[in-house]
Amino acid sequence: MRARELAERFPIVSLSTDALTAARTMGDQRHPGLIVCDGDSRPHTVLPGTQVLRFMIPSYVQDDPALARVYDERGSDELLTKLSNKTVQDLLPRRQDRAELPVVDPDATTLEVAAVMTRMHSPVVAVVDDDGRVLGAVTLSRLFEVLFPTAPTT
Repeated sequence: MRARELAERFPIVSLSTDALTAARTMGDQRHPGLIVCDGDSRPHTVLPGTQVLRFMIPSYVQDDPALARVYDERGSDELLTKLSNKTVQDLLPRRQDRAELPVVDPDATTLEVAAVMTRMHSPVVAVVDDDGRVLGAVTLSRLFEVLFPTAPTT
């Protein structure tokens, strides 16, 4: 199966998209991340949900998850305020002269898609046309659906 057959419509955000809107889009649509495009509608990067969490959760709690127990529900809710007045660009780690993006062409095989996901540690791979514009995306769950189909019941 080729990437064009695996690709699904997928939400795209820009670097200037409100961070809370982006996070809500992931949650509402149950996506593991979002494709971030530049002004020319070409992929800039993928924003995984884990990066949103990394931005919200204090580093000392990330280092020692047991410390999360000291937060009550109100304290947990206050972590959401860290997304207020922030953009998607604010959530992204500093871009290190990285030429590689989690993208494939429409003719990529399932193994090629899996290899890009693995190498880039990305749960989403953008499928792009010859001009570099996004046609859709392959998510990890979609790839697993194809690689590990449900066994027929008898």
